[in-house]
Amino acid sequence: MKSFQFARRRALQSLVAPRAFQSPATAQLWKRCFSATSAAASQLAPLDPSKLTVSKTTTPKELTAPKDLVFGKTFTDHMLSIEWTATEGWHSPQIVPYQNLSLDPSACVFHYAFECFEGMKAYKDESGQIRLFRPDKNMARLNKSSKRIALPSFDGEALTKLIGEFVKLDSRFIPSERGYSLYLRPTMIGTQKTLGVGPPGSALLFVIASPVGPYYPTGFKAISLEATDYAVRAWPGGVGDKKLGANYAPCVLPQLEAASRGFQQNLWLFGEEEYITEVGTMNLFVALKNKETGQKELITAPLDGTILEGVTRDSVLGLARERLVPKGWNISERKLKMSEVAEAAEEGRMIEVFGAGTAAIVSPVRTISYRGKLVDCGLKETEEAGEIALQMKNWIEGIQYGDESHPWSYVL
Repeated sequence: MKSFQFARRRALQSLVAPRAFQSPATAQLWKRCFSATSAAASQLAPLDPSKLTVSKTTTPKELTAPKDLVFGKTFTDHMLSIEWTATEGWHSPQIVPYQNLSLDPSACVFHYAFECFEGMKAYKDESGQIRLFRPDKNMARLNKSSKRIALPSFDGEALTKLIGEFVKLDSRFIPSERGYSLYLRPTMIGTQKTLGVGPPGSALLFVIASPVGPYYPTGFKAISLEATDYAVRAWPGGVGDKKLGANYAPCVLPQLEAASRGFQQNLWLFGEEEYITEVGTMNLFVALKNKETGQKELITAPLDGTILEGVTRDSVLGLARERLVPKGWNISERKLKMSEVAEAAEEGRMIEVFGAGTAAIVSPVRTISYRGKLVDCGLKETEEAGEIALQMKNWIEGIQYGDESHPWSYVL
């Protein structure tokens, strides 16, 4: 073990030299020391909830009235913090008062975007029990994201237990009203002090929490999208299916441009075929009547590496296969061209379109701007949501708040 740690130190020290000048021996050292399958690496300390220490705040915050909550603006009293080093593995987890981070200006997260995160929520049911929604899915996705950018992996069940302790400590911030929840943001960053490019020798995993209200406080409000072909969000073989901070910043400018033309989000198209991928921060679902068979079909893009593996997406698919298929629906994960959507609208085969994500559960779409025309997505002028979107919101919300007993609901 000591020899392995010494080798890792040598590898990390090589970061001070430009990569172009590293020798073949150094490259082999990197591969041996930082391989995800390294037997020696498995001997490092795992994430251990039994070592959790808790330091409570001495200055509790005043609660914000639920009606005044703004997404991501208010935070709880505490945060979960866990350091990792290449020589020791995971350090003891800590729950500490919410505070600023102290990082060296050369920390690799600032220069090379070693950062990934998750978005999940805690809910309070009618009896006051606290519930998480499918946390195993968030843990699995965070591990996929972290591995893709050479950050450490962790035991998902262990982190879920730690998040549970954190949420219980700050449970007073979870509003009891329906539609409200505690938004959780697990985040992992590389903290290695270096300007060299290589696997970080140290990392920080932390979780912060923010009480949030319903996405549509006064009821659904259908949105309009701009089909975007002048910029590309993701591509095959890239990292569009990982939840990396670096995927989000480049999308802000196109969103501002779409907003300047009166549209709320970008609908990202890909390739000469103009395949639909996803919308802003949501996966997209299209319900239409199949041109060949006339059967009702609920379609979403496949997991081909260009879209995020959304937890809500997976939940919509699971519930649709369980509850819509018996009613004659066909549920498809397939490539869909924007021209096919426009054609379905022109031919009267369009039923409805909606986005799916953690923030809103579902977000109905009224129109899509495509090649200078507005594509009607099936809603009547007096409607703000279609039947399927409403059903999905009610079904998922019922599980989240414990109305329906379901294995997706994780009780703390």
